[in-house]
Amino acid sequence: MRSDWILMTRLRIAVAAALAMLLATGVGAAWSWRALHAPLDLPQDGLMYTVRSGAALSTVMTELAAAGATGHPHLISWYSRIRGTATRIHAGEYRLEPGLTAISLLEKLNRGEVFLHQFTIIEGWRFEEMLAQLRRHPAIVAGDDSGAGIMAALGQPELHPEGQFLPDTYSFPGGTRDVELLRWAHSALQSELDRAWEGRTDTTTLRSPYEGLILASIIERETALASERGLISGVMHERLRRGMRLQTDPTVIYGIGDGFNGNLTRADIDRDTPYNTYTRGGLPPTPIALAGAASIRAAFTPTESGALYFVATGDPDGSHVFSRTLEEHNAAVNRYVERQRARE
Repeated sequence: MRSDWILMTRLRIAVAAALAMLLATGVGAAWSWRALHAPLDLPQDGLMYTVRSGAALSTVMTELAAAGATGHPHLISWYSRIRGTATRIHAGEYRLEPGLTAISLLEKLNRGEVFLHQFTIIEGWRFEEMLAQLRRHPAIVAGDDSGAGIMAALGQPELHPEGQFLPDTYSFPGGTRDVELLRWAHSALQSELDRAWEGRTDTTTLRSPYEGLILASIIERETALASERGLISGVMHERLRRGMRLQTDPTVIYGIGDGFNGNLTRADIDRDTPYNTYTRGGLPPTPIALAGAASIRAAFTPTESGALYFVATGDPDGSHVFSRTLEEHNAAVNRYVERQRARE
C-alpha cells in the first residue's frame, strides 16, 4: 500500500510539474507574442538608424536598445533566428516611425526598405549649377569629375553635358554617388526625348532629337508659362524655316558665361560667340539649360500661329506678346518700354 501511495504522490508531482511547465510556457509565449507585437518606444518624429554593411542582427538590436527603441533585443534576435531571417537583413539607412513593432521592424530590415532621400533637378538650371547643388546634398557621395568626365562615365564621351539630364525629383538611398543619380536623370532624359521625337509633327524643321533638345532648352529659358511654350516653339520653327536668325537673348547670355553681370547690353548682343543667335544663323551648338518634359514636347510640336516675334508684356506673370510683323512687334516693344518707364 505504501508503494502505491508513493507512486501516486510522484505521479501527482509529475503532473503538477508538467502543468506548471505548460502554464509557464503558455505565459512565456503570450508575453513574447505581446512583446514582439507591441509598438517600439520611438520618438514622435521617428528615429534614423543605419545598419552597417555586415552588421549582425544582434548588434543592430543591441544598438537600438541602447538608443531606447526596444527593451527586448535578445527576444527579437531569438525570434529572427528561429524564423531563419537573422542573416537576411540589408545594410542601409532606415527611418523608424512610431507604431513600428519588433515584427514589422524585422520585416523592414529583411525587405531592405531603406530610407530614400530626394533631390530635385530644376527646369532651366545650367549643368554646372545642377552639379554644384547635387554635390552639396548631404546624402550624396560627391565625386570630382568635370562635365566631360561625367559624360565619359555615362558612356557618352562625345556629348556636351549641358541639357543632358531630365528635371524631376529623384529618390535615392543615402550614400549614392553623384554619377549614379546623374545616370538615372540622363536615362530619363533619353526616354523623354525619344518619345517626343516619335511624336513630332510633320511640319517640324528639326533634323534630330538633339536639335529638339537644343530648342527645348531655349524655350525653357524664354518662358515659365505652360500656355506659351508651344507658341515660342512656333516662332522658332517659323524663323528656322525662313532662314531668319533666332535672335534670342538667353543664348547670348549663355555664350557670355560667368562674365554676364545681369544686364544685357547692345555690346553683348553684338559680341560674336558660338551661342549668339543675333550674329549666327540656326540653332546654337548645344543646349543652354536643362529642359523639362513640357518644353521638350513643345519643341517637337510647335503651335503654328504665324508669329515671328515676341516680347515681354511687363506683367508680373512673365507673359509675352506675339506678333506676325515687324511693325506689330515694334509697337509691342514700345508699349513694354513705356510701361517700364512708368514704373520708375
